[in-house]
Amino acid sequence: MPATNDRMDGRAWSVLFVLAGAIFLEGIDVAMLNVALPSIRADLGLSTGMLSGVVSAYVLGYGGFMLLGGRTADLLGRRRMFLLWLTIFLVFSGLGGLATDGWMLLVARFVTGVAAAFMTPAGLALVTSNFPEGPQRTKALGVYAGTAAGGFSLGLVAGGLLTSLGWRWVFFAPVVLAAVILVAAIPLLKDSGTPERPTGGFDLVGAFSITGAMLLLAYGVVRLEQPGDGVWLTVGTFTAGLTLLAAFVAIERRSANPLLRLGILRSGPLVRANLGALLFLASFAGFQFLVTLYLQELRGWSTVQTSLAMLVIGIDAVLAPTVTPRLVNRFGHVRVLFGGLVAAALAYMLFLPIGLDWTYAAMLPTMALLGLAFSLTYGPLTMAATHGVDEAEHGLAAGLLYTAIQFGTALGISAVTAVNVAMLGDATTPQAGLGAIRAALVVPVAATVVAVVITALGVRARTGARDVAPAALATSQTSN
Repeated sequence: MPATNDRMDGRAWSVLFVLAGAIFLEGIDVAMLNVALPSIRADLGLSTGMLSGVVSAYVLGYGGFMLLGGRTADLLGRRRMFLLWLTIFLVFSGLGGLATDGWMLLVARFVTGVAAAFMTPAGLALVTSNFPEGPQRTKALGVYAGTAAGGFSLGLVAGGLLTSLGWRWVFFAPVVLAAVILVAAIPLLKDSGTPERPTGGFDLVGAFSITGAMLLLAYGVVRLEQPGDGVWLTVGTFTAGLTLLAAFVAIERRSANPLLRLGILRSGPLVRANLGALLFLASFAGFQFLVTLYLQELRGWSTVQTSLAMLVIGIDAVLAPTVTPRLVNRFGHVRVLFGGLVAAALAYMLFLPIGLDWTYAAMLPTMALLGLAFSLTYGPLTMAATHGVDEAEHGLAAGLLYTAIQFGTALGISAVTAVNVAMLGDATTPQAGLGAIRAALVVPVAATVVAVVITALGVRARTGARDVAPAALATSQTSN
């Protein structure tokens, strides 16, 4: 471990910055591409379906391989998987920038998504294994989560600026950042122990079945954006995905060395954390999509203006590593998480009466509350997702968390798109567009309220007991 007491030394901070840089890279990569899509379509002449496919390809790669990626990190070594897939992420991001046709972008984004699916759970597992449980890990996860959320919000602005220079820079900029992280990571990162080697061989049947199930379910979620377009194909996709998922469960029950130990799903805190992550990210992804439509299509704002409007959400990059760890040490991660979700629900409710003449000052409270919500939510979610899980399975726990995050993001965008399209119909007036957006804004509100209720059950379950962070802090203070 890079440090053995509550204070992190220079090497510990260096390790943390490398790992946080990787999750920042993943967040900024996704956000910048979203902003650049109109420019990519104009330059390459892509159809709407192909353009949607560029986004969907990443979702399929990420969501389809995340569980496999998390477990592989535990079995084959977290450092090894992190470095290998960071390199692949770098290469295929660069290939995306060199694309001259839509199919090249599809391939590049799919493989980039697969790389992220292996890299991100390995990175989170390296954070939890390199920093001892207690205030030090709380601080490390606060920095890590703040950087992750900040990468997405700052990526919106960076994407707008880079796209003004040329959309290919949206792909080349991550190459430069990934190269810097890779050079620093090679000498700094170390695994905390020997990888868990399965005595009976790798669970290949389980790996193929869960990957197939996740790919089909992710594709089904993406197809929800097009209600009425091939409804039976969508139903068939979900049916096949759920069938493979059921087969995976049956396989894991009989496997001597399961890819996913089903007993881990009996952990109430882990299940609540994953449901909370899915709903929280679904609400934000849907909201961000609707705000982009509102500002650019109804109000005529430019890409850069839209990005700057949401920049205040990036305050989480400052608050998450500084304020959130102190709150967690004082109140516990479950209560802090609950407060963040309540802030998010309030933010979306304040935006429901949006009008065509709203000033930015009227939108600012929502943006500021969302920045606070990310500050209080993202870090505690990562803490809750690994709390009480054996360290040998932290890669698996991270894979479950990021699977929930990725599916939540895809589901949120699909849900608001379906409602928006259904409410808009054939109408083309600004008032009709505003009405459709208002109706779709109910989706983020509802998703966050459900997340609040689920997390409240966790708060109630911990009544009379302390979270691990306050207990660790008390022990530390006693020893000092």
